[in-house]
Amino acid sequence: MKQIKYVIAVVLLFFSATILAQTTDKEQLTIALSSPGKPYKLKVDMFTGSIKVTGHTADNIVISVEVEAEKASKSNDKTRDGLKKISGSGSFELKATEKNNEVNVGNGSFFRKMDIELKVPQNGTLILKTVNDGDIVVTNVKGELEISNTNGNVKLSGISGSAIANTINGDVNATFASVTDGKPMAFSTFNGDVNISLPASAKANLKMKTDQGEIYSDFEVTVEKGTAAPTKSNSGGVYKISKDAWVLGKINGGGAELMIKSWSGDLVIRKAKQ
Repeated sequence: MKQIKYVIAVVLLFFSATILAQTTDKEQLTIALSSPGKPYKLKVDMFTGSIKVTGHTADNIVISVEVEAEKASKSNDKTRDGLKKISGSGSFELKATEKNNEVNVGNGSFFRKMDIELKVPQNGTLILKTVNDGDIVVTNVKGELEISNTNGNVKLSGISGSAIANTINGDVNATFASVTDGKPMAFSTFNGDVNISLPASAKANLKMKTDQGEIYSDFEVTVEKGTAAPTKSNSGGVYKISKDAWVLGKINGGGAELMIKSWSGDLVIRKAKQ
């Protein structure tokens, strides 16, 4: 099937400082799926900005983009060889392609902050990534989630299915309406807390680790002794002994592995409110 490309491309060249001082530029795209009502895959890869995804009852994908306007303060005061500067470009670009129910979304404006909000069919596979200056928020979807952030939070709510989610500087919060039996899941951060809410009947083998925080749960957790043994090494006259200690446990008799990890924060596993 032919690939369909959707592009938002706005170019603002040589506009006055008053125009460039506007707060944001806002645009919208509607993506038609090749096979409406069937499973789909959505990949969003951003560099600067937030991603918000909400499940809706329609069979299409609606993308709203809000772009931070170029700052114009004192920009016209700059000179070069006696020439006065005219305001620079305020261009931005968001690209989306659809082929056989796989949608890829990315921004062509690498350093321009771009916040995007997507309304999607509820049943699908979501692969979402951003790096700077934004959170990833997903609400009311069913399926498999793969979430990656670097400098921001991850917030999942009303999720049915499974998820792998990580960030570096931020918290990870995930609330599940239901989980896929037998599907491993993993949640991690370096600087932040991890909060996971599961249905009271959820079964899991827990693998948990935090170096600077504590672990809490209102589930009855059967804690098992960690299996990792200390390791010793000798390289160039430097001797080292180390142990990578994980806390292992089971909830409701055990199930697929649920890995939760932080370096500086707390780990919380609780029963979701009914």
